[in-house]
Amino acid sequence: MANFLQVMDPMEGICIAEDTTFAFQWEAQARGHVNHHCLVDELSFKEGRPVARCRSLEVHQSQGDHFRFGDTVERPLDSFECVMMRKDPPFDMRYVFATHLLSLADTFVMNRPDSLRNANEKLYALEFPEWTPPTVVTTSIADVREFLASVGGSGVLKPLDGAGGVGVLRVDETSENLNAIVEMMTAGGCRQVVVQEYLPAIRKGGDHRILLVDGISVGGVARIPPEGDLRGNLHVGATAEKMVLSDRERAICEAIGPRLREDGLWFVGIDVIGDYMTEINVTSPTGVQEINALDGVCVEALVIDMVESQCA
Repeated sequence: MANFLQVMDPMEGICIAEDTTFAFQWEAQARGHVNHHCLVDELSFKEGRPVARCRSLEVHQSQGDHFRFGDTVERPLDSFECVMMRKDPPFDMRYVFATHLLSLADTFVMNRPDSLRNANEKLYALEFPEWTPPTVVTTSIADVREFLASVGGSGVLKPLDGAGGVGVLRVDETSENLNAIVEMMTAGGCRQVVVQEYLPAIRKGGDHRILLVDGISVGGVARIPPEGDLRGNLHVGATAEKMVLSDRERAICEAIGPRLREDGLWFVGIDVIGDYMTEINVTSPTGVQEINALDGVCVEALVIDMVESQCA
């Protein structure tokens, strides 16, 4: 039996049929491990070591009555065999400071805190340029216009600190609103944005979320955007459909897997549209329950297998 701590959002807001962290908690509990819960703000440093104000957690398969907390106690992070950093974005300074506290823990943390800080989900993918679409990162309207002209006139603009599809816009070089859009997204040229070539494959096969555990692909789900929306995020209306990884997608996973392991990014979700990887999601990747339902597998078992191996 091991003690696992999940640093995450409040349990009250969890949808047990969709939430990936809940799947981890359920699997760990089924194996006899004890889950514990804390919020980001409940991490601190006292008497020379990082600690968490936390409570033991029992989970149940009944939405609305899906958890029971034990008493709140203060425990050193080193007293847990594993700490799972599962706080949903935004990736703000509260999140950054939490990773610094987690870095001080002498225990297994998933994902590794320094890599959570370093692997921006839009920029980290650019370390693998052979697998990513044409991309520019800039604060300049002129740069955006030049880039759009070079890729046929249409692109997708994203904030570097966004998540869940927030702020993702398709832009066109002929739009009369282009300058205003770039000004707004860059805060008048003070904040960088990423612009990628628009990939029409989003309309044919959707946005593929592929999960990797310890650098190895374990399944994927095709997220089909709703009519009139570019985004493949399930919570904004995209639908989940079964998919089989293509040869190109397997090659992407094999190419990035060793680097993910080296960086301690034990559980990762990449986004692939057509032939190109557009993002590497490391903060709180989702998709486990959708893949389980469509493929008849149990991805969380593979994750807990890996965690048990690391703890040993």
